[in-house]
Amino acid sequence: MDAKILCLGVLSRNPCSGYEIRKAFEEGPFLHCQDVGFGSIYPALKKLTEEGLVVCREETQVNRPDKKVYHITPKGRQALFDAINQPPAPDRLRSDFLFVMFFSDLLTPGQLDRLIGQRIDHHRGLLSVIDGMDPSNPTERFVRNYARAIHQAAIDYLENSQHEIVGAAFQRDVAE
Repeated sequence: MDAKILCLGVLSRNPCSGYEIRKAFEEGPFLHCQDVGFGSIYPALKKLTEEGLVVCREETQVNRPDKKVYHITPKGRQALFDAINQPPAPDRLRSDFLFVMFFSDLLTPGQLDRLIGQRIDHHRGLLSVIDGMDPSNPTERFVRNYARAIHQAAIDYLENSQHEIVGAAFQRDVAE
């Protein structure tokens, strides 16, 4: 999904700064949706402002620079509504872990065991964040629980299959 639409989605909930938008995707309610960085947030906010989809107000802060807070406009709400009423693109899984695992025959059994253990820990960490969320409405609960199911399934698969690939690596090393 386009960074502009992602920003509008966050702003539809509350006025935010660019930093707060980023946090919503890093550890907030949109953690499971997309990854959007400052390199796309600020250009998107600039375009949204130019298009009249958001307005920016500066808020004075004590002993800090003024904070730019963005507010969605009615035109921005309509753009968000139009965008979410289009069929979403298929989910794409992009994973450095899966790429590395594709070449697991180049790794030692110990490296594989550590790598898979780290990935299990990664998913457990995400589950911990998810479990710490307290969704206030059924739609947020649905998204949280769907994300939770995906991470739990990844843990279950890795824990149940780790021995296969590590065992194959041991057999390969013995044969060499």
